[in-house]
Amino acid sequence: MANDTPEGAAPRSYSYEQAGVSIAAGNALVRAIAPLARATARPGADAELGGFGGFFDLRAAGYKDPLLVAGNDGVGTKVKLAIDHDRHDAIGIDLVAMCVNDLIVQGAEPLFFLDYFATGKLDNGVAERVVAGIADGCRIAGCALIGGETAEMPGMYAAGDYDLAGFCVGAVERGEQLTGDRVAAGDVLIGLASSGVHSNGYSLVRRLAADKGWKMERPALFDNERLLIDHLIEPTRIYVKSLLPLIRQQRIHALAHITGGGLLENVPRVLPKGLHARIDAGAWEQPRLMAFLQAQGHIEPAEMARTFNCGLGMVLAVAADEVVSLLADLAAAGEVAHVIGAIEPGERGCTVQGAPEVWSARESWEAIHVS
Repeated sequence: MANDTPEGAAPRSYSYEQAGVSIAAGNALVRAIAPLARATARPGADAELGGFGGFFDLRAAGYKDPLLVAGNDGVGTKVKLAIDHDRHDAIGIDLVAMCVNDLIVQGAEPLFFLDYFATGKLDNGVAERVVAGIADGCRIAGCALIGGETAEMPGMYAAGDYDLAGFCVGAVERGEQLTGDRVAAGDVLIGLASSGVHSNGYSLVRRLAADKGWKMERPALFDNERLLIDHLIEPTRIYVKSLLPLIRQQRIHALAHITGGGLLENVPRVLPKGLHARIDAGAWEQPRLMAFLQAQGHIEPAEMARTFNCGLGMVLAVAADEVVSLLADLAAAGEVAHVIGAIEPGERGCTVQGAPEVWSARESWEAIHVS
């Protein structure tokens, strides 16, 4: 067998540190983020880190006959935007939001969250900022950060790069889950304002930024008081605390989280067969950021409706006689809500339509998706 050790020399002693993995740095990070996790403690979880897993007591959380609902997600290429512009502090909120918003649409209260942070070489300053954002997101959503994994993998990532994944478990009392089976023709659609691009469409955003030479660290063309990068990195809005009381009062028939696929593809996911959602794009004002993206990319209205949230991060299907009271309660909870359309008989799907000048269209338009 070949041997690289010169004759008479001692064999080279290898260590994990020499291979690019620092156990000490990983341990230091766990110590640093433990207080962040403890700050997310809630009934059912003590949010201590360091074991091989995390416990959650459903009975202590007040559930009698719960169904568990689980979801996982990432942030996509918005992470690269955060890396390139040193905006690590809120990307963790995005991670939590993408998971917990997917749970609330099923009627489930998010209970606990685990994160996965992977990088080539651990930079504890960056990692702690990211995890602090995850803890912030968990506090906003009312769920406990009970564990996670930090993976240092030399050779897998370019210098300074990292990726994130989140996993969340929620619960809903049996019989109270939202499945879309209560949606009926005549139901009204209410849209809740988004906080920006949220966490979908960033491959197109980054392509536009590169091709158009956007100056990210300068004020946005549509807002002299705020940097363009700050508009683009604005974290995804978390809707849990606004919607959970209304769900438990059984005043919402269905919810659609507007993520990849936009309004066109996400609303039909919560509709029974034989029902069609019709949305009027003129029912709310197109956010300036969305208008900027559309103009910069010469994007057709139909493409906007299937790529971006277009200013709405969540859509509710509700009974017509609940609309006025729900709008008042949503406003009291801090949401900006708009009546955007209705449910009608037809092939399961969604139509987004607009009059001339709506979303910069030269003539009346409509975009249709059936599923």
